Amino acid sequence: MSTPAQYYQSLPPVSKFYGVACLMTTSAFYLALYDPWNIALSYQDVFKRFQVWRLITNFFFLGPFSPFFAVRLIMIARYGVLLERVPFDKRTADYVWMLMFGALSLLVMAAIPFLWTPFMAGSLVFMIVYVWSREFPNAQISIYGVVTLKGFYLPWALLALDLIFGASLMEDIIGMVAGHLYYFLTVFHPLAGGKYVLKTPLWVHKLVAYWGEGIQINSPVQRDPSAGVAFRGRSYRLDGNRARTTTAPSEQNQTDNSARQPNSGEGVAFRGKSYRLSGH
Repeated sequence: MSTPAQYYQSLPPVSKFYGVACLMTTSAFYLALYDPWNIALSYQDVFKRFQVWRLITNFFFLGPFSPFFAVRLIMIARYGVLLERVPFDKRTADYVWMLMFGALSLLVMAAIPFLWTPFMAGSLVFMIVYVWSREFPNAQISIYGVVTLKGFYLPWALLALDLIFGASLMEDIIGMVAGHLYYFLTVFHPLAGGKYVLKTPLWVHKLVAYWGEGIQINSPVQRDPSAGVAFRGRSYRLDGNRARTTTAPSEQNQTDNSARQPNSGEGVAFRGKSYRLSGH
């Protein structure tokens, strides 16, 4: 059995970052370090007061510590991690683009007054669950050890549980809509002969390469070799001269010997034993 530190290190980068960010946001709220309405989604403050950070920060607040918060965090740790490890294995940029597309879709839907919610982290998590249910439709899921059903029906079962517990269903529904829109454009539409219109943009590949975490196969951008390096420069001796790179002695001797010895085979078309015509 792995330790908590080993489990944390084994998590894929995107799901780990998002889960930790949501946990830290709620922890800071619990410590009364900020007012949550300063990070809530408000288009009036975005366009009139230029508080553009609200378009991003509202996706990191899952609410105060509660059973609802715990369930949503477990969804990230369970279904987000499985989604990133299997269908999006070695496709970190594609997974980041999926989350970005989901966030953009939710922001567009939130512009409609009756679909607006101040915090859309729950909707983004529900989108992850919906995409997972499409990727693993036949997986066996147990709900509180009472009901066992296929993965395809998981979002609907969670929707029914929120209805029973009296939680708002709007966040879940728009999350499912965003997830279905993504899956339709990336899977259903291309399979029907349509054009693949949701290709991961180049700037997302550059962002992931600069981040230096995860792997993207067939990426058009090479990973930034300086990612995680605090300083890189030239080295100098104390006398002010640049330090020259030395060659290993064995390599240097081989180089010198090969340079000194002429190629005795140049210009020779045939090499073998010679015999006189008499056979001696």
